[in-house]
Amino acid sequence: MPPAFDKREYWEQRFSSETSFEWLMTSETFVTVLEPYLANLAPDTPILHLGFGTSDLQVHLRKRGFTSITNIDFEPLAVERGQDLERAAFGNVQMTYLVADCTQLHLDRRYGLILDKSTVDAVACGVDAAFPAMMDSVARHLTEDGIWISISYSAYRYDSPSLPLAVEVIAQIPVKKQKPTDPDVFTYCYLLRRRPDAHAAKDHDEHVRAPHASSN
Repeated sequence: MPPAFDKREYWEQRFSSETSFEWLMTSETFVTVLEPYLANLAPDTPILHLGFGTSDLQVHLRKRGFTSITNIDFEPLAVERGQDLERAAFGNVQMTYLVADCTQLHLDRRYGLILDKSTVDAVACGVDAAFPAMMDSVARHLTEDGIWISISYSAYRYDSPSLPLAVEVIAQIPVKKQKPTDPDVFTYCYLLRRRPDAHAAKDHDEHVRAPHASSN
């Protein structure tokens, strides 16, 4: 039976012993993908990190000088783990950590950059209503010119005619092969942004497949 990635109980048990783990790619590799977009942001741009778990992505963002970073996860133990990682890197905790469900977000601001490292994959493991609920919830929290950058193991994660956001693939990162004969497998980096008309689902943009990027 596969892990129940959509269940809080799974993550509670996992985080009781896990202190650091990166899904699909290291934060360093992800930041190389983010670089062109980070370069255009002011240091005080509000950033939202979805389902941060035991990732150190937020540490890399703070090292880049960003000062308004909010990290959310629906498992309370993640807050402790995230603060521990920040404290180990900087000697203090300055970022915001909240217990919140990304399918039911009710935060008090919108964000210029929203990030997730495979959180969307975990949500997609749940009931059919979870994925569209996440899409609508995150879309409501984007600024007018804000972007959501999401990584997934699936080449079809956002292939839906009813998305409230425009989407494109900005990078395909090769997964390291265990054997030379293994098939080519990629991690897909998606960029999502508001549509001029968020309800024009029938005018959904086709995905733009990016050239293969090198793995770090």
